[in-house]
Amino acid sequence: MATSPVAQSPLGIPKSRVRQLMAASIGNVVEWYDWYAYTFLATYFSGQVFPKGADNSLVPLLSTYLVFAVGFFMRPLGGLLVGAFADRYGRKAAMTFTIMLMGAGSLLLGLTPTYEAVGLLAPIILTLARLIQGLSVGGEFAAATTFLVESAPPGRRGLFSSFQYVSTTIGQLLASGLAALLATSLVEADMTSYGWRIPFIVGAVLSLVGLWIRKGADETSAVAEEIQRGEVERPKLFEFLKHHPRSALTIVGITIAGTVSYYTWTAFLPTYAQITVKFDKADSLQIGTISLVFFMILQPLLGMLSDRIGRRPLMITFGLGFLLLPVPLLGLLTDAYGSLLVIQLIGMVFLGCFTSISAAVNSELFPTRVRAAGAGFPYSLTVAIFGGTAPLIGTALEKAGNPGLFPWYVSALALISTLVYIFVLRETKDQPLR
Repeated sequence: MATSPVAQSPLGIPKSRVRQLMAASIGNVVEWYDWYAYTFLATYFSGQVFPKGADNSLVPLLSTYLVFAVGFFMRPLGGLLVGAFADRYGRKAAMTFTIMLMGAGSLLLGLTPTYEAVGLLAPIILTLARLIQGLSVGGEFAAATTFLVESAPPGRRGLFSSFQYVSTTIGQLLASGLAALLATSLVEADMTSYGWRIPFIVGAVLSLVGLWIRKGADETSAVAEEIQRGEVERPKLFEFLKHHPRSALTIVGITIAGTVSYYTWTAFLPTYAQITVKFDKADSLQIGTISLVFFMILQPLLGMLSDRIGRRPLMITFGLGFLLLPVPLLGLLTDAYGSLLVIQLIGMVFLGCFTSISAAVNSELFPTRVRAAGAGFPYSLTVAIFGGTAPLIGTALEKAGNPGLFPWYVSALALISTLVYIFVLRETKDQPLR
């Protein structure tokens, strides 16, 4: 007797798997909306929370990006602890925990008092909120990316992987879109006084929505279920490093260029344009929003391409692009609207070759037993060192009078990763998940 065909979505995803995809993606939207609202609004609230230097208006902004970097250094801890939790107790339980943490951090940011009102307590509260968010985001990557890849049908891991950054980008779009709307509808004084708080309060409410949606997800780790039944010994905290050191080091090499390029092009570039060529704040946020829409559309297309031709060709294309392009592209930056838009769009094409498949590449390097911690910790550690510090380094170089050195820094890191893509990374698209 003939079997009935499996119902498919427009992207070729079995409809039975769409619910899993939505559960991970929608929660991830909320996580990253909260995370990126901080970056887009930094220029507005920095002077409210940090004291100004006697002779330099960049001091509050530098302090704000320093806290941005500090938040990143909680991500490895989140990747390790929440990743281990996900390996032992399941991906669903871990994702529920991370969305609750992010909501708490966002609410605390929205309610942070000014420096004028409470003095040093203001930056302390801001830092605490960012630490909570950093722990949550590190854990989110460990749990949600493995959940996505494990939910994929055969031959679709690249496509499913791409929704990590589809959902991340939707979160960024919500954050940048709301920031741009407020910046254009409120005068500068109102935006600086109270307008910057609104997106954080909205983020706390959205976290509750994400929590409700994730309750409908199905667990993807059979190993975690076996551990809970006492059939299998639970993995130790650093078991992934003991038994799979090469895979852990490979993720570090893969991620170095990807993270600095990602945070430069999707988050810091509007601010970089503001502080180097005095680009209009509202216009830079608008351009960032347009670029993110383009970037989001690219993700599933490139993910499907990797399922056909492999992961390595896309990674090598990304590496070579960011090895050769940052210096000439950023050197052409002016205060003209089209200048920043074209530079962002070109970078997004090459960046998409990395972001669309990074979750698949990382997950394919580890067995299920230690996949969440194994992929989450080295990735988050590398992001903390190179991604979280990108805005700080770019702003510091401008303060020192050498903004032209920043694109050279990006290209130097791209060289390291490109060598890894060519000589170390193995093709994994046709290998079954271990």
